[in-house]
Amino acid sequence: MGVIKKRRRLAAGILFILYFIVLFYFLFFSEELGRTYSERTYHYNLVPFKEIGRFIRYRDILGPKAVLLNIFGNVAAFLPFGAFLPIFYRRCRRFWITALYSFELSLVVESLQLVFKVGSFDVDDLFLNTLGGMLGFLVCRIYRDMWKKPGEGLDGGGSGIEGKKKL
Repeated sequence: MGVIKKRRRLAAGILFILYFIVLFYFLFFSEELGRTYSERTYHYNLVPFKEIGRFIRYRDILGPKAVLLNIFGNVAAFLPFGAFLPIFYRRCRRFWITALYSFELSLVVESLQLVFKVGSFDVDDLFLNTLGGMLGFLVCRIYRDMWKKPGEGLDGGGSGIEGKKKL
């Protein structure tokens, strides 16, 4: 691996760690998002699309900030995860593997929020977070393909086809 590639990978690693720190702060400790309060109770939604529908239906009452934060914020929160994962794990260079890991991370986060009574467990968040991871993967793939040198594969190996042997 060349020096430039190692530096890029290190920089991406540092950004990935910073991303996780910021993500977990907002998901578990942010007072702006109502994560710290004294009398905590369990909050959960197990009905798919119930909260998304509620936010859309009552957008005039809730306000655009609440709607954008809930719907687009959940997607945006996992975009970096879907983009960084294929950089570090060869296995995650497949769309569905990254989607699965995005879902798993979201399930862990939602479960921890339920157990520790911080935020709420919401199946809609599972859907939106997974969608964010998938979109992050696609954005990263499109960006990589735009800047890839002709004849270069995923690793710069020259085959252009992942997993195929050169003839």
